[in-house]
Amino acid sequence: MDKLLIEGGHRLQGEAEMSGAKNAALPILCAALLTREPLTLTNVPQLNDIGTMLKLLAQMGVAVQRDGSVVTLDASGLNNPLAPYEMVKTMRASILVLGPLVARCGEAKVSLPGGCAIGARPVDQHIKGLTAMGADIAVEHGYVVARTSRLRGARLFTDMVTVTGTENLMMAAVLAEGETVIENAAREPEVVDLANCLVSMGARISGAGSDVIRIQGVERLHGATHRIMPDRIETGTYLCAAAATGGEIRLTGTSAAYLDAVVDKLMDAGCDIRTEKSPSFEAIVLRAPQRLKAVSIRTAPYPAFPTDMQAQFMALNALAEGTSIIRETIFENRFMHAVELARLGADIRIDGNTAVVQGVAQLDGATVMATDLRASAGLIIAGLVARGETVIERIYHLDRGYERIEQKLTALGATVRRLS
Repeated sequence: MDKLLIEGGHRLQGEAEMSGAKNAALPILCAALLTREPLTLTNVPQLNDIGTMLKLLAQMGVAVQRDGSVVTLDASGLNNPLAPYEMVKTMRASILVLGPLVARCGEAKVSLPGGCAIGARPVDQHIKGLTAMGADIAVEHGYVVARTSRLRGARLFTDMVTVTGTENLMMAAVLAEGETVIENAAREPEVVDLANCLVSMGARISGAGSDVIRIQGVERLHGATHRIMPDRIETGTYLCAAAATGGEIRLTGTSAAYLDAVVDKLMDAGCDIRTEKSPSFEAIVLRAPQRLKAVSIRTAPYPAFPTDMQAQFMALNALAEGTSIIRETIFENRFMHAVELARLGADIRIDGNTAVVQGVAQLDGATVMATDLRASAGLIIAGLVARGETVIERIYHLDRGYERIEQKLTALGATVRRLS
């Protein structure tokens, strides 16, 4: 199993291009199931989760063509509405095929998904919404089995804000008969990106980006070409890495528009951040102080501080001046990286969903273990500033969510090497 070897103490500086957003690309790939015509996507990141999703779609009968960051999907031959456990056990986003399959085929058999071990992420809201739209659904032997003659529009209220739930129900509703209203909908930019793609395919959607989304069902969707939005979590991670090392970087191919909460906290920590904008180009420039000031955060659904940036800020705060309080309100098991950061010398106390981080003057390299995707990023940031060498084990999580991370960090001046 691969490991990552980091030699700490190098200041990040220079320019890096950010990739397309994994969390936008995955549901949009599934949107190809809704039409018999080709869907072409650009700016698709080359990640393990993307590869898994493309294999899953191919075994359903979807013709897949890939040329770098351009993917063309043709679901005219869709003939196997099954998502088997062995293909989706590592990726919770596999549940996103459920809504499109039921809407297009009238049936689906989808394994309950896996993914990172950061807490329970139940699919009951997906099932509740599809049932309200007229689907007959049962959970049998670890599979969600759904059937319907045609979905009907309905008024849906999710008990909790769920991004994949909102996306699944939105995709199901575009081919349903009549109007569907999703209340308490997720407001994340990735939901808006999916809605924009569906609209370009002929869907009638309004309200994406707010907590009430309205969909007027149509008889069919057509093909389209769509560019995947920039990855705001990758962007935030590189900003944190530069901030931790006292660096200065310029990130291109991205946007600060979706990063208000993260940028605000980095500026509170003492960073100077500015954006460069033109009609066809946008970049973010960060200059870090000699030592950061501790900043407290509380994770919550967008537009509040993202849970996917919590581990990176814990690593920042471990070396910052002062004491910070981190409250995690999304996932109940997302402080596993705290124990690993402590192996590097961080002073962190955990009490339920709250972490108290007392900044220290120095971290020391050690061998640590990545427990999930974003924990991996937090440990890399800590390793970049730790004295000596840090070895991060179980980095297969990284390849699920960060494209060419060693090359990008190396180009910015880090000393990072993959050990097979």
